[in-house]
Amino acid sequence: MKKLLLTLIAPLLLVGCYMGPQGELVGVHPRQYWEQSNPYGMNYIHFGSFTMGPSDQDVPFALNTRSKTVTIPPFYMDVHEITNNEYRQFVHYVRDSLFLDALFQDAGLEEYGTDVDANGDDLERIRKGYLLNWDEPIDWEEEEVEETLNEFYYSGAESFYDRKELDTRKLNYTYYWVNLDAAGKKDVGDDDNRDWELGEANEMGQLHSVKRHSDRAQFIVRETINVYPDTLVWIQDYSYAYNEHLGEAYFWHPGYDDYPVVGVTWGQAKAFNAWRTQIMNEWKQKNGETYVQKFRLPSEAEWEFAARGGRHLAPYPWGGPYARNEQGCVLANFKPMRGDYVEDANVYTAPVESYSPNDYGLFNMSGNVAEWTNTAYDETVYDFSWDLAPDYVYHAKADDPPALKRKVTRGGSWKDIGYYCQTGTRSFEYSDTAKAYIGFRSVMSYIGRGKSGLPEEWN
Repeated sequence: MKKLLLTLIAPLLLVGCYMGPQGELVGVHPRQYWEQSNPYGMNYIHFGSFTMGPSDQDVPFALNTRSKTVTIPPFYMDVHEITNNEYRQFVHYVRDSLFLDALFQDAGLEEYGTDVDANGDDLERIRKGYLLNWDEPIDWEEEEVEETLNEFYYSGAESFYDRKELDTRKLNYTYYWVNLDAAGKKDVGDDDNRDWELGEANEMGQLHSVKRHSDRAQFIVRETINVYPDTLVWIQDYSYAYNEHLGEAYFWHPGYDDYPVVGVTWGQAKAFNAWRTQIMNEWKQKNGETYVQKFRLPSEAEWEFAARGGRHLAPYPWGGPYARNEQGCVLANFKPMRGDYVEDANVYTAPVESYSPNDYGLFNMSGNVAEWTNTAYDETVYDFSWDLAPDYVYHAKADDPPALKRKVTRGGSWKDIGYYCQTGTRSFEYSDTAKAYIGFRSVMSYIGRGKSGLPEEWN
């Protein structure tokens, strides 16, 4: 009898974990605590609707889109463009991870890494099977360390006056992301992407069950990209002009720390956001906190909504319709007159917190540098995109034609006339191209301020 009683109690204990008080529906508890925190350096952008597109009369039919009313969910956005010094943190992370990897893997110095259980081939595909020891300082006086790391520096004929200079061609960052656009396609005719064997089909050939992919690995994308900005854009973009001093100093010199990073492709901006998400969530994991939403480039609609700052019918972030205030002072860093770049008090770019922010507290949404968005460029996108959180995404391949590599840029830059600085003006650049007048800033979707624990514990 005793044995039977124990047998009955055990299942009850197991089931009890899923039962609320008096058998009521209360959800699964306890759950990990969650509180939406404001990411450092970002401002909260409240949800809202606005008229997206041109804010001015298109008399010469020069604009390439029509106006459209859309709704934007809440999100966070960087208050200013990513600076040289912020992007340098990314570059240094990649550099140091390569150093530690070489010391642990190639030189066999065990203090710079830790072997982990890879759990088989599947996990081995996604991770290397070891962790780098970031707490171990690199001992440059050790002969084996110096010999191992010398491969990351210019040598021989490539060295300049025998300086010890890092070979930036080796600063490659590998990351993974899931192509949810491909995974979410509803084309049931694609036999390679859908599981036809799941569920029964009706006489129309339609599956009743929820179809799941048999192999998620086909949607996990591995990308490797060189992260160092193209400093030669200052020379490449402007023929018959002296900009060598910027090519030599703009990214690395401390005098430009607070200036917006340029010479960064759309792909590099995407990799930066993957890394930014990685380091944030690694810290969250170590401290027992829930992961945050990923950092990413804004959609074209998010960018315009934020740039308008609540002034939805005005052509500029500060209102309009003029680019000067009542005293005649220029309100952004752009090219106010033909051949005159200095009337706005800057020759090239300006520090990222120059000029007054818009009503959402965002700096330089017009001028300074144009900014990458996540949106693929298409002249007719307003006609077919949804009116709730619209975005048009295309992940171009290396062998795709140039037209498929176009990404929307917004905001205008230090070299542009006022028209390109209007919040409703669209432009584009190719995703694998870097320019001396294009930078970026990040956004993060807003989840909400949730609660955890049992209902009786909620405040």
